[in-house]
Amino acid sequence: MNEKSIILTGGGTAGHVSLNEAIIPSLLEAGYKVHYIGSHDGIEKELIGNAFPTLPYHSISSGKLRRYFSMQNFTDPFKVLAGVTQAFTIIKRVKPTVIFSKGGFVSVPVVIAAKLANIPVVVHESDVTPGLANKISLPFASHIFTVFKETMKHLPSDKATCTGSIIRQQLFEGNRERGLELCNFTSDKKVLLVMGGSLGSVVINDALRSNLSALLEKYQIIHLCGKGNKDASLNNLEGYCQFEYVTNELPDLLYATDYVVSRAGSNSIFEFLTLHKPMLLIPLSAAKSRGDQILNANLFKKQGFAQVLDEEKLTKESFLQAINHLTAKADEMIDHMVEVEHPKTPKEMVGLITQYEK
Repeated sequence: MNEKSIILTGGGTAGHVSLNEAIIPSLLEAGYKVHYIGSHDGIEKELIGNAFPTLPYHSISSGKLRRYFSMQNFTDPFKVLAGVTQAFTIIKRVKPTVIFSKGGFVSVPVVIAAKLANIPVVVHESDVTPGLANKISLPFASHIFTVFKETMKHLPSDKATCTGSIIRQQLFEGNRERGLELCNFTSDKKVLLVMGGSLGSVVINDALRSNLSALLEKYQIIHLCGKGNKDASLNNLEGYCQFEYVTNELPDLLYATDYVVSRAGSNSIFEFLTLHKPMLLIPLSAAKSRGDQILNANLFKKQGFAQVLDEEKLTKESFLQAINHLTAKADEMIDHMVEVEHPKTPKEMVGLITQYEK
């Protein structure tokens, strides 16, 4: 039996890579030769390379898709065109039966090239409203899957399906004791995990660090602060453990965690929901994004899974007050979380994707 090939693409942030990471083991197990197309220097290259060192990774040119005026808006279309040519060459060589796109800037030239090569494309959208890359990709796609039911009203009904969240198997293999040991923590105090997304958040980092003395009286703190954002002066502070970014350690750290403070990226918040972690969400402001995290956060708040603090209202005082409110409402949040249907497995997602193969 000839081995089938599949190409995955997506990048720019960890959220555009994590689902691809989750389904790769199931694809390999099903006998597929998996290739990844990403950018030359995006976070996807590091994440896929670290998790799957032998997986063929192909770098292409990609321009940024901006919703605001920039001189680069005049030059980046040429980068996208170069990326289309590069992706087309890769596709013709690899001969995939289907291409799966998780979105992000780098996915656009891949999806266009797939259409030119007559290869079916399946797209996945994690947020409540489709991102710009997926909006551009939609006319070229055979089908698009969504996490939120609310997303369906923004998509053509004949080529869209809501699957709910898909959670990687490794998430369920965490161990609380290992997580505590990683941070040199004890089991005597509750653990608060604070993270600002894969790229970090200066405003969240500052709000946390300005409240450390008060918070450490009640909690032990795991701080995922983003690349280049560690504070060396806090390295030996008892009860405080900072990481730039974690991959394999994350399941253990989540199992050690009692409360989470986070941005509101879809992949992360569904992982917290699945593990029944009460959360305070501080979504990226509309000034810094298209507002997708605000929609995600407010929907989770409406369903009783989270508390929300708008970034515009984030101060030293409001941050501490919001955490106190989070812990007071934690049991109520968990009661809502346990009623949620169990997420789909990566193996189930693979079955959905491969039904569209050529």
